[in-house]
Amino acid sequence: MSRSSSGIVAGLTAAALAAVGFLAFQASASAPDHPEKADKSPSASASRTPKDKKNPAAVPAQSGTGERVVYSLEDDRVWLVEASGKAKQTFKVTPGTVDPAPGTYAVTSRTGRVTGTDGVPIENVVVFTLTDGVAVGFSAAVDGSTPKPDPSKKTGGIRQSREQAKAMWEFALRDKKVVVVP
Repeated sequence: MSRSSSGIVAGLTAAALAAVGFLAFQASASAPDHPEKADKSPSASASRTPKDKKNPAAVPAQSGTGERVVYSLEDDRVWLVEASGKAKQTFKVTPGTVDPAPGTYAVTSRTGRVTGTDGVPIENVVVFTLTDGVAVGFSAAVDGSTPKPDPSKKTGGIRQSREQAKAMWEFALRDKKVVVVP
């Protein structure tokens, strides 16, 4: 195959992968309303993560090691954790209506801009799992809003400010470890 043909094939492959990721994200908006089993592929841990009472913004003790994103379901908080185990940044988030099970995941797709499952234009989308057929990931509304989600809709978007979403986008590259704690 000639060099130019290889470039064309690589370009078409990249475009196809981007389109599939976009369509999967959009398909989650039309997920059925009946309950299904959550994706059980991640290693789940039902134990409560002990909190540092003196420093509630400290990285949860049982969230693993190494460079990772940690998301606390109970605290609606995210930590961007460096390889040393120190938090590079931490911030509160607004979860969607569908929560992932506690466990260890990896970033599966990233999209610059798209319309979220709630119909809101979003950016810096970092998806790490599907739960009940709904894509779950971090994002920011283009208008900067972080309203509570409509409980009648199945949404997996974990909303952040635009500044926080930019930090997440720069930190959470594809295959980056994401640890969800209770």
